[in-house]
Amino acid sequence: MEGPWEMLTGKRVLLIIGGGIAAYKSLLLIRLLRASGAQVTPVLTRAGAEFVTPLSVSALAGQKVHQALFDLTDEAEMGHIELSRSADLIVVAPATADLMAKAAGGRADDLASTLLLATDTKVLMAPAMNVRMWLHPATQRTLAQLAADGVLRVGPNEGEMACGEFGPGRMAEPEEILLAIQAALTGGPLHGRHVIVTSGPTQEPIDPVRYIANRSSGAQGTALAAALRDLGAAVTFVTGPAVVPAPAGVTVVRVETAQQMQAAVRAALPADAAIMAAAVADWRVVNAGAQKLKKDGSGKAPALEFAENPDILASVSSGTQRPKLVVGFAAETENVVTHAMAKRLRKGCDWIVANDVSPATGIMGGTENAVVLITASGAESWPRMSKQDVATRLAERISDALAAEGQP
Repeated sequence: MEGPWEMLTGKRVLLIIGGGIAAYKSLLLIRLLRASGAQVTPVLTRAGAEFVTPLSVSALAGQKVHQALFDLTDEAEMGHIELSRSADLIVVAPATADLMAKAAGGRADDLASTLLLATDTKVLMAPAMNVRMWLHPATQRTLAQLAADGVLRVGPNEGEMACGEFGPGRMAEPEEILLAIQAALTGGPLHGRHVIVTSGPTQEPIDPVRYIANRSSGAQGTALAAALRDLGAAVTFVTGPAVVPAPAGVTVVRVETAQQMQAAVRAALPADAAIMAAAVADWRVVNAGAQKLKKDGSGKAPALEFAENPDILASVSSGTQRPKLVVGFAAETENVVTHAMAKRLRKGCDWIVANDVSPATGIMGGTENAVVLITASGAESWPRMSKQDVATRLAERISDALAAEGQP
């Protein structure tokens, strides 16, 4: 049986080395890639050359180092378009805040950023930066856009920085990056698995122009769909009218009402897992107006009649096509763990991801989340982190659970 270091024979990796002290790790990564059988074509940014030399990179890769966008010899032999598309995978390590922002914004003012914009090849980034830069809202927006564009990510890790600060921002170790490259090139641990993810709010009409909804942005469900996609899953993404755009590389089914969402989920079955992250409205208006409701001068508001919406989570949990793993979400404003534990039992699902969405937390519609994972084993509190990091961590747990389920 092949080990993790023997599965890249014949694979071509275009390695972009950004500017940062972590660039020294890219030298070891090159050695590991070549030892695994991969061919490495290195691209060194101008800032990257301040930390590692073109000679050292070239010697380890056994290939010429590409640095300049307007190199006439290269343009005659292999233009930047061909260079960007001749690889099986593009790896950016270290991926600096500047380089990631360029990629997210579609800028192309040097060779590295032009390659990232001109390619249709899968991209894997290994971020590395100061903890404050990593936590900055601008960087988090960049990460969300890159995830939506289908860019894979490994790390960063938490630890001591070269600048002396401690926190998230350290580039993943070369061995970790190699395993991520292996997963990206061989389909990932969820390859062959089908996962349904619901996301966003639902909108229940009052009349043709008014509706009942909630403040869900769809950010957490979107990030989760992207993280599952990055692990190789075939994702059916059933989304209400969310603020956050749907990720690339998934099957998107757009709905508005809870009844439409239930029908879309049923149509997407069977699946290996169902992740019900949508904030579904509990009620709908039975006597919704066919025309816009108007004031009649009497001072009396129209009487709206409500009915309960279908319980999508419970119906999936108890259905004949029940997925192996069913995960619900619980947005609470008080007694979070108590309510979430009761909900897991009441709905019949395997896990509940609970969070406190009180206005003071800023979680509903924000960029961060602090969740408690409720399982049959109890409650596991996770620290507050970005919604992308919550998604990555949860996707890995889902992958582990499905792998364990398949064991004899």
